Amino acid sequence: MLKGLFSLPTARLSRRIVFWVFVSVVVIEAIILIPSYNRREQELLSQLREVSSAKISVIMQMTGAEASALELLDQMRQLQLDPIILGGAVYDSDGKQVGMFGEQPELSFSEGNSGGAIYLQSQNIFRYDAAWSAAELQRDYTLILRHDGSPVMLELHAFVLRISGLVLIISLFVTAGAWIALRPIVVAPIMRLRNDLTSAGEAISKDRETPEFYSASVQRQDELGEVIAAFNHMYQQISDAIGERKKAEGALQTSLSQVKSYSQALKDELEKGREMQTNFLPGQLLHKPGWEIVAYFKPAHQVAGDFYDVFELPGGHVGLVIADVCDKGVGAALFMALFRSLIRIFSGQTSLNGLVCSHSQASANALSLASDVQVAESSHLDALKAVGLTNNYIALNHGELAMFATLFFGVLDPSTGLLTYISGGHEPLLIVDSSGGVRERLNPTGPAVGITPDTEFKIEQTRLEPGDILLGYTDGVLEALAAGGEFFTRKRLLSMLEQSTSSATLLLDQIVASVLSHIGEADQHDDITVLAVRRDPKTDGDSKRVKTQA
Repeated sequence: MLKGLFSLPTARLSRRIVFWVFVSVVVIEAIILIPSYNRREQELLSQLREVSSAKISVIMQMTGAEASALELLDQMRQLQLDPIILGGAVYDSDGKQVGMFGEQPELSFSEGNSGGAIYLQSQNIFRYDAAWSAAELQRDYTLILRHDGSPVMLELHAFVLRISGLVLIISLFVTAGAWIALRPIVVAPIMRLRNDLTSAGEAISKDRETPEFYSASVQRQDELGEVIAAFNHMYQQISDAIGERKKAEGALQTSLSQVKSYSQALKDELEKGREMQTNFLPGQLLHKPGWEIVAYFKPAHQVAGDFYDVFELPGGHVGLVIADVCDKGVGAALFMALFRSLIRIFSGQTSLNGLVCSHSQASANALSLASDVQVAESSHLDALKAVGLTNNYIALNHGELAMFATLFFGVLDPSTGLLTYISGGHEPLLIVDSSGGVRERLNPTGPAVGITPDTEFKIEQTRLEPGDILLGYTDGVLEALAAGGEFFTRKRLLSMLEQSTSSATLLLDQIVASVLSHIGEADQHDDITVLAVRRDPKTDGDSKRVKTQA
């Protein structure tokens, strides 16, 4: 027990509890001491007055009833023989002082006549004035005596010391009892509960089995018992939650593995789709003597909806296509392949799904000639019927999917530079003069392709002069977003075309570099496609192939 007693001071909670127990006992005893002190003081003063009353009674019996006031005063002087009585004063019934002896009392006649008394303390001098009325003296006089209060004060001091010692002893015993009782009742259970909490924390953090808890074997019907029960319940809840979490983590891990496998498979499929789509684009661009044809294509995702095409038509003419299928991703990529195939097939006067590209079966309303179109270029007109046929096929067979494309299809005569074209809602192609600046804009001649059947597309013609560059692009160029949300804009593109250039390749490289620099570290939100065709007046010869720019 002594070992436990001496170990208690190390417990901060015990020190606080014991301290406040000690303070509480002292305060309670102090509260009790104050009225006890007052009662003891009154008892001592009453005893002092009773002794004086006995002496006065003896003197009054020795003094005759007919004695004068002076005779009474002389008799009262005998009271000074008692060292406790220091003086006094005699008053007649009218309150007039007859005489006094020894120290003058401070108690007045009016106060004394009403049976009052006064206890005086000045520095180390203690005095007690008491009065005896005419009724008590059985005379027509009032007597006021002054007593030495020092014995009373000494007795009070001794009383306070006795009580204080008793209070100290009681406080020490109560405090020691509380101190001893704290260990088995409060401190030891709390320390064990602390150890249980530490063990529980280690078991949870290190994923161990549930340890043996001391608190699990304790049955207490008090607040500490409620805390222990709450701890056991909390640990059980945490253990159950961890068990459920492990199950969920296992299931999640399985799901993640499946998702990773599916994601990898999807990624592989998309990569195959990208390779297939890339193969749809011309691996090598057609090369005609006297002409420079270059292109750039960068999809926003693995598969894209933009495409360009350059192919040879009957009579040595060249088909030029740049298009942007609505939406992005796999759906746009599939329709991109469909649009490209239809344009190629129909422009070569081939039939598909009952639609035959010939003069006799072509829709009369599908195409209309502008007033300045040279009708002599009938091969151009035959090829451009592919736009109307493609529009009808998409609208009639896939209209419910609401897929369409903005498309420019031009037929170029390399020998003359004559370009006959249809622009179905596409961004205006630009003819850049050899000295710099835009000489002509090829605005849309009809709506986007594939929206409604039997749509009318107007045919326009222009001519590329020696040194001119035909520049086509999709909206991914103009709407390229920088990290700050700023578009590349048409204005920036046109400003780049103000300078003269002698190479379509150089112009293409400058445009692409500027767009990619504008995007910077930001994500590419749309496909970027650029097609540039330049006429060189100094070159002529047979056709051959050149490699496409990536």
